[in-house]
Amino acid sequence: QVQLVESGGGLVQAGGSLRLSCAASGRILRINVMGWYRQAPGKQRELVATITSGGSINYVDSVKGRFTISRDSAKNTVFLQMNSLNPEDTAVYYCYLDQLFGPNWGQGTQVTVSS
Repeated sequence: QVQLVESGGGLVQAGGSLRLSCAASGRILRINVMGWYRQAPGKQRELVATITSGGSINYVDSVKGRFTISRDSAKNTVFLQMNSLNPEDTAVYYCYLDQLFGPNWGQGTQVTVSS
């Protein structure tokens, strides 16, 4: 059993910032990738940012230069610093973990950006 506990979502005005956190616990061994996906109403879930165990980072083009993903490997925690938010960033953000025992998803945290 794996638990992914997300925090940091909320309501913010356009141009503002939020910082998401996701702490993983439970049956975890050999993490390959941690990251964030998001799903806006009426749209498919999309990758936002990922970070591998080796430190390789990937961002969707729409957040490059505004979002920064980081991790605390000792605590199995991943962060997403989101700056210069705009209404198009409004979505439910899901934490993602891929490890030896397979993929896991968080319950999601709502991010709402008002114009």
